Amino acid sequence: MDLNTLWWIILVSLIANYTMMGLVSGNIAFQVKHKYGGREKSLSRLSTLKGHDVRRHGRLLSALELPLGGNGAPSETGLYYTRIGIGFPSNDYYVQVDTGSDLLWVNCVGCKNCPRKSDLVELTQYDPQLSPTSELVTCDQEFCISQFEGQLLPGCTAKEACPYKVTYGDGSSTTGYYVKDYIHFERVSNFNQTQDANGTAIFGCGAIQAGGLGSSSTALDGLIGFGQANSSVLSQLASSGKVKKIFSHCLDSIHGGGIFAIGEVVQPKVKTTPLVAKQAHYNVNMKAIEVGGDVLQLPTDIFGTGDHKGAIIDSGTTLAYVPDAVYKQLMTKIFSQQPNLKLELVQKQFACFVYSGNVDDGFPTVSFHFEDSLTLTTYPHEYLFENEEDQWCVGWQNGGLQSKDGKYITLLGDLVLSNKLVVYDLVNQVIGWTEYNCSSSIKVKDDQSEATYSVHAEDLGLASTFKTGKLVTLCISLMLLHILLF
Repeated sequence: MDLNTLWWIILVSLIANYTMMGLVSGNIAFQVKHKYGGREKSLSRLSTLKGHDVRRHGRLLSALELPLGGNGAPSETGLYYTRIGIGFPSNDYYVQVDTGSDLLWVNCVGCKNCPRKSDLVELTQYDPQLSPTSELVTCDQEFCISQFEGQLLPGCTAKEACPYKVTYGDGSSTTGYYVKDYIHFERVSNFNQTQDANGTAIFGCGAIQAGGLGSSSTALDGLIGFGQANSSVLSQLASSGKVKKIFSHCLDSIHGGGIFAIGEVVQPKVKTTPLVAKQAHYNVNMKAIEVGGDVLQLPTDIFGTGDHKGAIIDSGTTLAYVPDAVYKQLMTKIFSQQPNLKLELVQKQFACFVYSGNVDDGFPTVSFHFEDSLTLTTYPHEYLFENEEDQWCVGWQNGGLQSKDGKYITLLGDLVLSNKLVVYDLVNQVIGWTEYNCSSSIKVKDDQSEATYSVHAEDLGLASTFKTGKLVTLCISLMLLHILLF
């Protein structure tokens, strides 16, 4: 055996030893940050966020065969982002967290029209050549064939790179090829600490970005989808038995951060409602809407079940969008307790009014009721935004979202989901939530040891998972080997 061969054998052995120290199991935790920070007393910010929603809906609703009221730019689809590690040695990448899509993709070295700078973070491009653990996914592999309805992609030979392309509502797109490498996370352990953890996953290596993907001032390195498809990182880790197909988030509307965790949350407990089967998004069956204790009398179509019906839970949308019939009754009921208030339309899109009292005392709560007696309650201080001193604006929006077959869609976003722990249990096909202080802690369960650990939002670093000490040790080992061998 020559020295070069021995060198690579030892290197592979070191990599294998490293991976054994940190294999994913049980639970994973992220810290998430809001692109636009916490809640500000500014209508300009609210207008920015609604613009985000309009662009997102072009993407989100196109899968539902809905007429598009706006264009969806993926550079604006993620309100929250986190940091993950990829490769060996691990490099950090900032990615949008999106429950409305499936694929993880990052911009790769040599990418055309990829953003070079961002106002949010320092951007990094993934280079498969610099990671010894990176593998090209080829057209004849099972993963690639499954992406093309079980057929070998025409014109793609067995050993060629498996391509991907995602096109969004405004014409923006990401194009590239699939690779397989280690994805690094933080695994919850004893004493409110986190440990390095990793597992292999297939993801998109972005080669060409078109449209807004290459020009946003709030650009990130990529996007991680938490949809239900088998191509998602969550599904891949779950299929290998490393995690359960359960994730949760707790989003803090005041400070603009929170927790995003993979695995079973054991405290607090949450009630759940079934997910509508065979839907691309997280659809649930809504049964009633209540304002201040009175149930709104609404058309039965509002509460339809099945394809393209009911309500969608989407943490990537800022506000809450309801059909016209709901919006009119909702607004009438909310302001029935304040008949002398004068509403004015600001920026041609927000209903605003002057009020000097405590809004929680002067306005009613709004509750959405779902199958299996699950309720989602929103308080006045959550659905009303203070623009100027004593000037308040309403967060409810007349979505007018209607599918081609006349079925109405309700889209419930950050407005109603903030300050709640939301659990997506894809094992049992249910979703649930409970009101919660998202700056406090949750308890998660390790499936292997059955132990439970507390996770505090402020204890979670942005998943930089390759610790300096481990990296230094490995580098010194490699240097010594190099000296001995050469």
